[in-house]
Amino acid sequence: MSTQKRPAEPVPDPARIHDAVLALLWLTAVTERRAHFKETWACKGHDWEALGRLHEKGFISNPVGKAKRVYFTEEGLERSKALFEKLFCTPPATDGQPTPS
Repeated sequence: MSTQKRPAEPVPDPARIHDAVLALLWLTAVTERRAHFKETWACKGHDWEALGRLHEKGFISNPVGKAKRVYFTEEGLERSKALFEKLFCTPPATDGQPTPS
């Protein structure tokens, strides 16, 4: 019998998952201009627990209900964009040099 230990399984980090969901909400964000204000929303086709946590943190409207969208708070919209750029974008090339892969 082998006494080799199995490698430990990675443990999901809820905070990182919530950041990724908030960043992905930016990907599908739509801004509508109304008479005196604008509002930005995204489809809520993500994990319910993550959406609930983002609502608790004050980044989005309450995801519970029949509406197929959630609305960003001002703070949530800024954080969503910043996380999207951090997690999914490459920095722009400088001095005409290509960005390393």
